[in-house]
Amino acid sequence: MSATDVVKSLGGLLASGGIKVVDCSGVLGPETPILQLPPDFARNTPKVEIHKISEYDEDGPFFAWNWMVLGEHSGTHFDAPHHWITGKDYEDGYTDSLDVQRLVAPVNVLDCSKEAAENEDFLLTADHVKAWEAEHGEIEAGDWVVMRTDWDARVGDEAKFLNADDAGPHSPGPTPDCIEYLLSKKIVGWGTQCIGTDAGQAGGMEPPFPAHNLLHRDNCFGLASLANLDKLPAKGAILIAAPLKIAKGTGSPIRALALVPKG
Repeated sequence: MSATDVVKSLGGLLASGGIKVVDCSGVLGPETPILQLPPDFARNTPKVEIHKISEYDEDGPFFAWNWMVLGEHSGTHFDAPHHWITGKDYEDGYTDSLDVQRLVAPVNVLDCSKEAAENEDFLLTADHVKAWEAEHGEIEAGDWVVMRTDWDARVGDEAKFLNADDAGPHSPGPTPDCIEYLLSKKIVGWGTQCIGTDAGQAGGMEPPFPAHNLLHRDNCFGLASLANLDKLPAKGAILIAAPLKIAKGTGSPIRALALVPKG
């Protein structure tokens, strides 16, 4: 089958409902949980603000629109390589210069929901990934890999979603050897359902924050605060994760969409 035939078939399946489009994004608004840095950092991302310009009224009788206060790394979002010091030298590491061909790719969904429910600090290791591959098949070069924890069920309660105490935040995530193994497979990027791509206690790992440190070192991407991963199969879906084309952007809120074959 030619590439033209494949695209034509895909279009037909989308039109007929043979392929379902699953929204993997959370709602972006004033109630969206926002990552907060420790007090010794001077500045933080502000809460999302939405301000009305007009809504069929004296300020604009025929139209409705708003303006916003919005951080690059708010809600379901994309981390570009320039987000982290290890990726600072990539000229194509900003949201306006990256290779968009890489943003649409097969997605591997590693279901860790049971483990995360039993242990909020659950860590996914390289051995876990290899066991998953033995059951579901190899992770291929250019693939997305995402960690399903069903953490998105907490998003309506910011304290529960951020889940921090005196010891810092608690949320599941990858170990350094997990990320190194996935990078050896030449993945395009890694994603989670938590506030960031790393585990809550990742600051104490070596290297610290391995998802950020290692992914962006290799010019790869991160996705955070994903939703509805329980609606995706382990393999067989396509993930579209496109950031806004922000000038010199280090990241962007996204509408992450998955194409899932019915049945």
